[in-house]
Amino acid sequence: MKIQRCLPTFARTLFAAALSCTLFVAALGAQAQGPYKVLDNWKLADAGWWDYLLVDSAAHRVYVTRGDHVDAIDTNDGKLIGTIGGLHGTHGVALNPDGKVGYISDGGGNAVVVFDRSNLSTVATIPAGTNPDCIIFEPTTKSVWAFNGRSKDITVIDAASQKVVATIPVPGKPEFAVADGNGNVYNNIEDKSLVLKIDANAHKITETWPAGCESPSGLAMDIEGNRLFPVCDGNKMSVIDAATGKVLATPSIGDGPDAAGWSTKHKLAFASSGDGILSVVDGITYKTIQSLPTKRGARTMAYDPATDRVYLVTADFGPRPAATPDNPRPRPSMVPGSFEVIVVGR
Repeated sequence: MKIQRCLPTFARTLFAAALSCTLFVAALGAQAQGPYKVLDNWKLADAGWWDYLLVDSAAHRVYVTRGDHVDAIDTNDGKLIGTIGGLHGTHGVALNPDGKVGYISDGGGNAVVVFDRSNLSTVATIPAGTNPDCIIFEPTTKSVWAFNGRSKDITVIDAASQKVVATIPVPGKPEFAVADGNGNVYNNIEDKSLVLKIDANAHKITETWPAGCESPSGLAMDIEGNRLFPVCDGNKMSVIDAATGKVLATPSIGDGPDAAGWSTKHKLAFASSGDGILSVVDGITYKTIQSLPTKRGARTMAYDPATDRVYLVTADFGPRPAATPDNPRPRPSMVPGSFEVIVVGR
């Protein structure tokens, strides 16, 4: 401060600007150098776009949806265990706690596909709504919930009979969902910026709350603390009291998020975003404690609580094609052989 008083006004201005810039860069560096870092990159040769991932901690594998198939990858060494093929446009995977079967939301096939986890064979195909996207297993009712993006409803399937037992209309486009294990399901409504609370036994929406941010996509939950963490456009995560629907905070995250995660052990929320940032938010103070660079396009993630690792996926891309009336937002082509799983840990 004494040095600053001795400087002329113009010099003081430059000094303040330089100091502010230095502090900003230092803050970014501190966030990048937080508790997590990129540990490994696993390349997969097969082609195909991707959406959600899911970790099976007990089996040491991660499932990655890849368009017309789902990859099962060994988390010990990053090797491909096998694939579930014959699909049409996959989005998500859910697992039955029995350890025997899993479920795939096959959006292009308007169906939920049941597979045998021991050999990755398909054992049943159950019709759902139009373009099932997110899929979860609800433990209190032992049912599978598929959230249908185009028909704007939820298909509920009894896991024992593999029959549809309910169809629940929702007030917009459903995105990710979580179950609290106490008979409640929470679901983001992306196009209306809402969060729904649904009674899993009654198949009824009991609460409709503002999400606290725009276009919520990914969703995580602190079940012990009864907190929801939707991730949204505008570089925001929302923190919601799951009892009252009150928005408690809106910490900053990366741009273009599509998935979220929660660490019960460390009380941390995660958000992965398309700009190549993995945001880590303290679940007590709701402050962003790290903005870890991963790689552009790594917008979806899965958290493994057994190893405290985060898995993200992306690829390299060619130039974006010119827009046409039939395809106003064309995707750039994926560089063959560039698909990778990014492993993040401590």
